[in-house]
This record gives sequence, structure tokens and C-alpha cells, in this order.
Amino acid sequence: MPYPRLDWPPEITGSQYAPVAWADIAGWIDDDHLKAFGAFRASCAPIAAQREPPADPKALGLSLRDPCRAARAADISDAAAARTFFETHFRPLRISRLGESEGFVTGYYEPVIDGSRTQTEVYTVPVYRRPSNLFVRGVKPGAAGLPNNGQVFRKIGRRKLVPYYDRAEIEDGVIAGRGLEICWLKNQADLLFTQIQGSARVRLEDGSTLRINYDAHNGYRYTPVGRILIERNIIPREQMSMHRIREWMDQNPDGANELRRQNRSYVFFREVQLSDNDEAVGAQGVPLTPGRSIAVDKSLHVYGTPFFIEGELPIESEQSRTQFRRLMVAQDTGSAIVGPARADIYFGAGADAGKVSGRLRHNARFVILVPNSLDPVVRGRAMPLPDARPAAKIAKLFPQTDPLANQQQKQTDGAKPAAPAAVAQAAVAQPVPLPEARPALVPRRHAWRHRTHRRHRNAR
Repeated sequence: MPYPRLDWPPEITGSQYAPVAWADIAGWIDDDHLKAFGAFRASCAPIAAQREPPADPKALGLSLRDPCRAARAADISDAAAARTFFETHFRPLRISRLGESEGFVTGYYEPVIDGSRTQTEVYTVPVYRRPSNLFVRGVKPGAAGLPNNGQVFRKIGRRKLVPYYDRAEIEDGVIAGRGLEICWLKNQADLLFTQIQGSARVRLEDGSTLRINYDAHNGYRYTPVGRILIERNIIPREQMSMHRIREWMDQNPDGANELRRQNRSYVFFREVQLSDNDEAVGAQGVPLTPGRSIAVDKSLHVYGTPFFIEGELPIESEQSRTQFRRLMVAQDTGSAIVGPARADIYFGAGADAGKVSGRLRHNARFVILVPNSLDPVVRGRAMPLPDARPAAKIAKLFPQTDPLANQQQKQTDGAKPAAPAAVAQAAVAQPVPLPEARPALVPRRHAWRHRTHRRHRNAR
């Protein structure tokens, strides 16, 4: 299937971008490109299988299929070969939001929490699967992994659709007792942070682990509870982290209930069959790679797109400024991830990953890697050139005439031929007549017929 026509540069809404040389990307040479290549190759399975253009076309379109086919056919086992692969098949563009020089990064992880298959005195908060009467506009009922934005409805009867229940209504038990419970957690804070992260490992009482993953949402826009605490001057902006939010909620249970319900968004989960050694699965449907997978704005970007991110981030501690210069792959999304240079970095599972991801809210510089198939210069090298002159057969069908010779021929009719020099001088001296500013579309004597025909055509 041919690629859709795309102009250079690709149009990514609300962004500014410019070509950059590989040598001018700080940290590019020193990165471990083999790890990034592994993440990219994992994304290539669904990309290579895609045969139809996406329903919501984006700037990169289906262009990742060429480098993906090359990646799946390549035998790459060292970082140098992996770097050569990316430099061969992609072109780097520095990208940011329009009017800004940097992007913004946060972090996320997979929580490990305690739970139970049944409700007990300790485990009282249900984790719900997607209700059968929840519908997302434009998505077939029963489709797996519903998008985390879009209009969501609750069906009443056969035809009536109304907005779905919000967080407060669901917490108050409006869908309780319908057999939707996957498992039970200790408190609402555990559930809230699981919903924010999009997945969790639930340690059950018998020692086994239950894996749950995002499946659907209730249609309300996500409201960050941390932002509310900052606006209320409860936690200073520079001290904001998931740990501080959780600490405040534990110390203020009544305030936590009110704060939590300010975020009307609610997430439903599904159980996934993964072992303890398997990483969480992102929205693209492939396992995430800690430190190499990112969530991006899926309305702008295509899953599988490589991004190089440069910044100074608090990786080691809250006060540290660790140089973060790493090639990442877009494999996930989130309702709070909005903009062309906005990424949520996946750090893995467990408490340590949670500490790192919880303190990330920092600016960073983004470089997007665009497949060479979108570059007209690269494409032009393979484009056949036209013939230097028309073929002999074409020349016979369309004989060429000399305008000066035609003018000389006209002057032989009843007049003395002008000297060749005089003809040439007249050709130079006479001004070339300009076309009318707006030539008439129809001769004047037939204009009424044209207007009548146009009226009938418009009426149809």
C-alpha cells in the first residue's frame, strides 16, 4: 500500500521544529542505543502488521513501517550498530511547543499493592472492571483497551445516552453489587494512585500476584490533585511529589475524600495474564521497557516513534541534577500527557521506581526521529528524472514553430517584406500584450445561458 502524501516538514499541531545534526544532539553518541533498539523493535510488531491507514491520521502516518521492516530483518547486537541503524533510517528534528524552547517530562511506574480477591474487613475498596453499559463514541462495544479520552455515555434503555457516573457517585456505590469487582484494596488512596499509573501488581493473601491494567474511563477530564493542593497553598510547588500527596492524604482522611472527588475522572481495569517477570503493557499493546518507554500525546504522535530526551532530572535524589540523555520510544499514553514535547517516562515496578517517578516534574529538550521516507530530499534520490529532450515520436506529433518566421510570412501578403533586422527590431520594440485581469468565462452573447445552467446545477 503506498504511503499517504506528506509534505516536509510534517505538520504537528501546535509545535515548532527544525532539523538538527546528529553531532549537535548532546549525549547522542554516549547513549546505549542497543537498549533503545530493543524497545523500538518491540513496537515494530503491531506497526508492521498495520495495513490500513489509521482512523485519526497523524503527521508520521504509516512511515514507520519502512524502518520497522529494516529493524526486524537486521541482526544488531551492539550499541554502535544500533546507533548506525537510527542514523541511517531517521532524520532528527528538535521539537517543542510553539513559542517554547523546551518540553516537559514526568514519570510513572507500576505500583505493587496489597489486595484480596474477596471483600474483607481489611480490604474494602473495590477495583471495578468496565461496566457493560459504558459506551465511548466511535468505539464498538466490547472493544479492548478503550481510549482514555472522548465522549463516554451510559445507556438507558435502548436509545437514551447520558453522561456516565463520576468518581463521587461510583465511590458512593452506584455500581456496587453488579459483579464488576476484580479485587479489593485497603483504601481509596491505593485505588487513586493505581488509576493514575494505569496498572498495578496486586499481592494477594495467598502469595500470588494479580496483574491489572487500564481498560476504560468514565469520560471526565482528569484533574491533578497535586495541582489543587498547590493552589490551596497546602503543599509548595517545589515540594510537590506523589509521596507528599500520599502523606497528606494519610494525615487528613476527611480532606482526602473531598480532594479526591475533585478529580471526577474514574478508571476501570481488566485482569491481564502476566507473570511477575513481565513488564506492564502500554497502550500500544507491547510490554514497556523501564527507562526507555514513554507515554506521549496520542492525538499528535504515532506509537513506536523514537524521541531523544535531554535534561537534568532528580534521578538519584530530590536534590540531584542527574544528566538524562537517552533515546526513548513512544509506547503509551495518558490523559494528562498533552502537547508535542510532553512525555511520561516509565521507570518500572515497585517502590524505588515510584520514588523516582514521583519527583519528576521538569523541563527537558526533545528531538523527534522522523523516518527518511518523509524527507523529500531523501525521496528525490530515488525519483526517476525526465528525458533531457522529447522523444522523436512526440516531436513529430507536436512540431515546433518559429514565431519570427511566422511574422515574416504574414508581411508577404500585399506588402514589401521587411528586412530581417527590421523584423527583429520590431519584435523587441513591440510590447507584449498583457492578459485581461479577469477573462470572461463565457462569451457575452451566451452569458444568460451560462447563468441559467448554473442556477439549475446549484439547485441540484
